[in-house]
Amino acid sequence: MSKALVIIDVQKGMWEHPDYPPYDGDGVLARIAALIAKARASRTPIMYVQHHGTGDHPFQPGKPGFPFHDAIAPQPGDDVTVKHNSSAFHGTDFDAKLKRAGIDHLVVTGMQSEYCVDSAIRGAHERGYTVTLVSDAHSTGDTKVAKAETIVAIQNRTMAGAFADVKPAAEVVF
Repeated sequence: MSKALVIIDVQKGMWEHPDYPPYDGDGVLARIAALIAKARASRTPIMYVQHHGTGDHPFQPGKPGFPFHDAIAPQPGDDVTVKHNSSAFHGTDFDAKLKRAGIDHLVVTGMQSEYCVDSAIRGAHERGYTVTLVSDAHSTGDTKVAKAETIVAIQNRTMAGAFADVKPAAEVVF
């Protein structure tokens, strides 16, 4: 199988909202950065997904929240897919890019666990990809009904077996 590291919506705006900080945000960034280093060392493709919001959304081009977080920003040669919906596959050429590159296994990280990470995993599963969700390299913020730590745990459990293999960053091999 040919793997790719997928980094979903790790944009500055996720770390700049004082009322909605990502759970274990610094730890998640550090683990994604370590995965990027491992992927680069093994020449594994790195695929970035970037959310493009509309209206007054903080993830609009030109707004401070749109760029990728400096700790994990793409380098020349890394692929970036800009999306307008929750799923990296909806209305984008992400699937075509993966197929052209011969990729059939996605190692998924990113933001937000219950939204765009979940949608990408389900979309990949529907299209026949093997998926590994990195259990400690995705996050979200607290909501009115659940703490972020609980949401992350629920996503890990929901995805495990049915949609993805779930493992911590330390166990990911490229």
